[in-house]
Amino acid sequence: MVKQEVSFFWFRRDLRLEDNIGLFHALKSKYPVIPLFIFDDTILDSLPKNDARVSFIHESLSKINTQLREIGSSLLIKKGKTIDVWQSLLEEFDVAAVFFNKDYEPYAIQRDRAICEVLKANNTISSSFKDQVIFEEKEITKADGLPYTVYTPFKNKWLEKYKSMAPVKEYDATDMFTNFYKSNFALPTLEHIGFEESPIKVKPHNLKFIANYQDIRDFPALDQTSYLSPHLRFGTVSTRKLVNWAFHKNDVFLSELIWREFFMQILFSFPKVVTQNFKAAYDGIQWRNNEEDFKRWCSGTTGYPMVDAGMRQLNETGYMHNRVRMVVASFLCKHLLIQWQWGEAYFAQKLLDYELSANVGNWQWAAGTGCDAAPYFRVFNPEIQQKKFDEKGIYIRKWISEFDLGYGKPMVEHAMARDRAIATYKAGILK
Repeated sequence: MVKQEVSFFWFRRDLRLEDNIGLFHALKSKYPVIPLFIFDDTILDSLPKNDARVSFIHESLSKINTQLREIGSSLLIKKGKTIDVWQSLLEEFDVAAVFFNKDYEPYAIQRDRAICEVLKANNTISSSFKDQVIFEEKEITKADGLPYTVYTPFKNKWLEKYKSMAPVKEYDATDMFTNFYKSNFALPTLEHIGFEESPIKVKPHNLKFIANYQDIRDFPALDQTSYLSPHLRFGTVSTRKLVNWAFHKNDVFLSELIWREFFMQILFSFPKVVTQNFKAAYDGIQWRNNEEDFKRWCSGTTGYPMVDAGMRQLNETGYMHNRVRMVVASFLCKHLLIQWQWGEAYFAQKLLDYELSANVGNWQWAAGTGCDAAPYFRVFNPEIQQKKFDEKGIYIRKWISEFDLGYGKPMVEHAMARDRAIATYKAGILK
């Protein structure tokens, strides 16, 4: 029996039907489109069985599947090593073409290259598209073609290019939904893929505070942030729609979206930053890397309320306010002299919005080792940060129940730790 020729759209970091450019082009092709998601064992094997991000992915896929059911289609979900899954699919279906949106992380680039080779050997066309950013790879460069390594000129060039084409085109494929492959694939449960429901949940995003974002963004007790970051990370919202909207709403909020693309460009152009200092001159710093100190930082028992509240919020919810992230990261690297890779790895385990490029970029910013970093002699004083941004202790009391019952003393004295950090950096920076 002759198999029907089909094309696949491979969902990855774009878990939505709305304004999805790769899906748009797949549905424009002449073959029925099978929507696919692969739970990649290479990624899953390192995660706890109740990982909140896996729960969120499964929830998002369920929503997509419900939409597809309404038009007589369904989502095909597989689990395994991606290359093994694709080899199996190529045997099961007559696959004419595969469409997907690009991912710029080192593992993803390597994975996609290997999959495209398998598809090519099967005479299957593969097509990839820019979806999670406005400008990718080498689209924003200096006049000599080299990547920017400082944010402000990158931002200026980004804005100049965006304004020349604003608004960025959005891709509505609704009138082509009839081109989905008619199917009734079973949706596996979380338990079926080896996971369980997490008590930690991703919050809905909320944009009603954006008009005065610049006035409220630094005050964690207000809890008036967008909660967009996990949705951007997993693509449940469209970057194009969001940027086109933000461009007319708030310049400071738009700048945060541009920071995201700056860090993605840095990761793409300088993949060494995943594990190494961007500034090699900082490779000689003699970190203390005290494991007991690290445990106290992780558990939120340092004796500095702003630090401890942030870490407890992270451990309990998977979120941490951005201002507090800067304070806790500075404390780990400067006060405790623990290298940024330790903190980056802990955030990778806990953050709902964990994104490799931004996490590495921000940790290297805090440590002073990055491309566009705080100078090494800038050491946040957690007590001053608390007075400036949580003067009444509302945020602190929310996360530290024992705060008014005789809270513990700081594990390290600020003035001493600051002097020690500056001296250690000075001695360790290679000439």
